[in-house]
Amino acid sequence: MTVLEQRGTYRPTPPPAWQPRTDPAPLLPDAEPYRVLGTDAAAQTDPELLRRLYAQLVRGRRYNAQATALTKQGRLAVYPSSTGQEACEVAAALALQERDWLFPSYRDTLAVVARGVDPVEALTLLRGDRHTGYDPYEHRVAPLCTPLATQLPHAVGLAHAARLKGDDVVALAMVGDGGTSEGDFHEALNFAAVWQAPVVFLVQNNGFAISVPLAKQTAAPSLAHKAVGYGMPGRLVDGNDAVAVHEVLADAVRRAREGGGPTLVEAVTYRIEAHTNADDATRYRGDAEVETWREHDPIQLLERELTARGLLDEDLRQSARDAAETMAADLRARMNQDPVLDPMDLFSHVYAEPTPQLREQQALLRAELDAEHADQGSDQGSAHR
Repeated sequence: MTVLEQRGTYRPTPPPAWQPRTDPAPLLPDAEPYRVLGTDAAAQTDPELLRRLYAQLVRGRRYNAQATALTKQGRLAVYPSSTGQEACEVAAALALQERDWLFPSYRDTLAVVARGVDPVEALTLLRGDRHTGYDPYEHRVAPLCTPLATQLPHAVGLAHAARLKGDDVVALAMVGDGGTSEGDFHEALNFAAVWQAPVVFLVQNNGFAISVPLAKQTAAPSLAHKAVGYGMPGRLVDGNDAVAVHEVLADAVRRAREGGGPTLVEAVTYRIEAHTNADDATRYRGDAEVETWREHDPIQLLERELTARGLLDEDLRQSARDAAETMAADLRARMNQDPVLDPMDLFSHVYAEPTPQLREQQALLRAELDAEHADQGSDQGSAHR
């Protein structure tokens, strides 16, 4: 007899028959990634959507190439390219309504640009000029997030708060396969499911967390299978099929908006370029693997569908290329201009009301700058004499 039983405060009863809170079957993803291009379903896709996706993919590929070149020229401190992942980036932006919010990671500058943010402003963080280069409230785009997965709880918090206020808002949070190994991923999905928050989680499974392949990160059948453990649907989609990704994300956004709760979407894609310009990808993967994925290029997949349906002529091709080149030329010209920066801006927008410590640091920096300017003035006076 236990101590509690001796005191008469404990009455053991037979445990009730265990029943799952929800049927897990509908939450499980399909065995194979969902595809549209190259299937009979592609014929039902709106031609205007196909053309819009194509124009954005061509522009996105050129954007990635130009940003990579700017990094080599020293105009960017670092650039995590999304070449090969353009279908995920573009579809994420186009699946949202204007009132919705996008929560990107550091690799998602293309999604930020496709959402309407100026390309130069989207690259400001990676240039090392500011913490972020655009107004998040203007574009409904959260700042690019460099720490892995920390943007996911932010997305859940915003979406939950919006629903409490009665705002018809959905948050779409993007993360890589490496980010799913972080505690923030677990916490965000758990809170989102318990609160039934209107959030869509898009995992771009590009094969590697820097140099660590997916097989060394998880033993799950797929990352989409993790959804069932949180009580939300998991969707598995071909991440290089722009139409399929757009369809799956648009459906998840609609479901969230209608009160159906969160969805975890795994898009199976591939990072063609290195992790960043500081990475040597040849140390952990072979050229043959990369070339295999080049044959499943998102732009080529869409071009085949457009051509088969008679929707892609030379005028459309050239129009898409010209628009992409115009964007790249403007980005190149503006990024080659040295920005005028005020070091005191470091203290702007940190807190609504600066803390005593922040004010102290601000005063110290101001004193150092004033002393530097005084020394420069003295040196110039000596030179004139």
